[in-house]
Parts: sequence; C-alpha cells; structure tokens
Amino acid sequence: MSLVVPFRALRPIKSFASQVAAPPYDVMSCEEAKRFVRENPLSFLHVEKSEIDVPDAGEDDQRIYDRAKTNLLGLVGKGVLRREEVPVFYLYRQRVGERFQTGIVAGVSIADYEAGRIRRHELTRPDKEQERMRHIDTVGAQTGPVMLTYRRREAIDRLAERVAARPPEYDFTAGDGVGHTVWVLSDPAEIRDVVEGFAPVESLYIADGHHRAAAAATVARLRKDKNQGNRGEEGYHILMSVLFPQEQLRIMDYNRAVRDLNGLTAEAFLDRAGQKFLISEGYAGKSPVRRHEFGMYLGGSWRHLAARKEILGDDDPVAGLDVSLLQEHLLGPVLGIRDPRTDSRISFIGGIRGMVELEKLVDGGAFAVAFSLYPPTVGEMITVADAGKVMPPKSTWFEPKLLSGLFVNLLE
Repeated sequence: MSLVVPFRALRPIKSFASQVAAPPYDVMSCEEAKRFVRENPLSFLHVEKSEIDVPDAGEDDQRIYDRAKTNLLGLVGKGVLRREEVPVFYLYRQRVGERFQTGIVAGVSIADYEAGRIRRHELTRPDKEQERMRHIDTVGAQTGPVMLTYRRREAIDRLAERVAARPPEYDFTAGDGVGHTVWVLSDPAEIRDVVEGFAPVESLYIADGHHRAAAAATVARLRKDKNQGNRGEEGYHILMSVLFPQEQLRIMDYNRAVRDLNGLTAEAFLDRAGQKFLISEGYAGKSPVRRHEFGMYLGGSWRHLAARKEILGDDDPVAGLDVSLLQEHLLGPVLGIRDPRTDSRISFIGGIRGMVELEKLVDGGAFAVAFSLYPPTVGEMITVADAGKVMPPKSTWFEPKLLSGLFVNLLE
C-alpha cells in the first residue's frame, strides 16, 4: 500500500456541512457539549461525544458507544451524510484571520504506522486509548481525523495551489471564527499526483490525535484477526488523516493545574520550588514570552519562574523542553506528580482558554496552583520524534483544531 491513499469518505451533503461539523470530542466537557448541541440536532458531537445523549451512563458504559453508532446511522438515514461513490482525496484549508493552514485529507497506511514511518511524540493514556478503541470498533468507523505533519514538499504545495483556485465543496465559518474550506480531488491525474508527491516522504509525524491513531491500529489488528476474508482493502487498513506541511502549523501553550501542594504549606512549596527556579513576585505578563520561563498562579497572585542555569544545558531533545523542566524539577519532586499520564491530581489546559481559565480553576478552590508554559516548536517536536523519544504528556496544543464530522472513514 502507498503511504497515502484516497478513500470513500462518508461526509455531509453540501447544505448540511456547517451544521454537522463540530469540535473534536476531547476539547469540550460534557456540559459544554450539551450547550453546543442544544440548538443544533445535527451536530456531530452526537456521534463523537455520545455520552451527552446517555445522561445516566457511567464512564465505561457500553450504551455510550452503541448510541454513537445509532446517531451516525441516523444522520445517514436522514440523508445528511452520504458516502463517496469512488475513493478521493480532499484539500482542507483552515483560516484564522490572515493565517491559514492547508492539508491533504487522505488514508494513511496503518502498516506504516505500525512500522514507525508515522512517528509519534507522545505516549497515550491507556484508559483514553481504550475508550477511543471501543468507539471506533462499535461504531465501525473512524469518526475524526488525525493531524499529521511532514517536511514541506514543493510538488504538494503546487498541487494545493492549483486545487484551491477552483470553487470549493464546503466553505463556512464556524462559531469560533475559524474558516473551513474543502475541495474534492477526484480527477485520476490529481489522485496520482498526491500519491506520487508523498511517495518520497520518509516520515510523517503525529501532531494531534495520538489516541485516535493508537486506537485505530488496535482495531485494525483485531479486525484482521477476525476477518478470514481480509482483502487488504478494508477501511480499517488506513488511518484517516489530514497532512499539513510543518511550516503552517502552530503550537500553543499547554498549561497545567495541580489540585494540592502535596502536603506542603505555600511557604514551604515556594522554598522548594525556588531551589531550581528563580521566583519573582507580581508577574503582570502571566504567560511567558521565551523558553525556560513560566508563569505560576498561587494564592490569588501570579509569579514569574525562570529555570536556574544548573538545570539547563542538557543536549537531550526531551530534557531541554520546558514541559520536561517543569515536570522533572517541580511537578515530580515537589508536588509528587510522578506520572502525569495517570495522576488525577493534575489537569491540562489548552492555551486557547487563556490565563483566565487558570485563575478560575485556582480561585474556585478545586486547584491549588497553576502553571503557564512557553510552547515548543514544531521543529522541536519533530526532533524528539526522529530521536525515537517522546515528550511529556500534553506537551503540544495545536490550533486551530480539525473539525469532526466533515469526513468519516467506514471500516468495512
């Protein structure tokens, strides 16, 4: 199988695209999702976050996944979603003000993912991976794309420019002000150009969607084992993805909040933290503007933290990251967060929510302290992945997010 292949997406008919399209399942709480769908019964959140329709369900309730399947079939039955007659690629452009990012929507070989040609930079949380695996397997579809990036290819740039010059299939602005435009690439010559354009690419990199990717690979293994007539052409052999050139992607800060001070008084905590970080009172900026600096909200006020020289200088691509410095020299040894993947005392807050969200969490009493971080670059992310290493959990927050509901990959 080629690295990228066209596929027969299940997608909204043109007039319903803006109503169906929804934020991904993991950026909203249940209450936020319920408010989002209140005035839009066609929202794809009914599929991606179907627990909003099973109010009495526990976290591990199979009814959540069954309801997702029912809701997807309902959209098909109403004629809202239709499947492509033949395999195609898509061009997907997102606009934020004057900035835009343009990617190719494609099926990417699961075999290449398993072989390491599609590289990751984060470990997954077992519970979240299992949850997404059950969703994909029960629904029989990959309902949201994985965001991948690659080192720029001029041939792909030229193709995207040509395609974007013609009228689109979808073109709308979502409620958050982000514009979304989609073109269909069905011409055999264009399909060949995409396949050939990506053929020389040595590696693709997961930017966003590690849990989706890992879950899809698990489902593929399960289905291959069960399917005696496996042809190699079934939808579970591919990972539905959007591939962006690395220069176009933007990483925002991914901040942290911790529920308690690990038995320390505020004074003792500041004393311990000050051994590895220079601490300044009254940090009006709240959010750092350079590497190795942090904001800290504690007791109703902001402080500025700067990593001391003795904890810097490691050539290891992971150890020098700000998320690593905070984890290895403060969150772990001082606050007792040994494994941020599984510790329920820590929460991660995307930078899109701003510093106000960190203040709200601490001022509300549910959290004792919050930290704002300077984001890593896409280049740093790729360096880590190429070294076969992983960043600490929740190191990268990409904006804008890929919408769910515009493309669905059926497994059979």
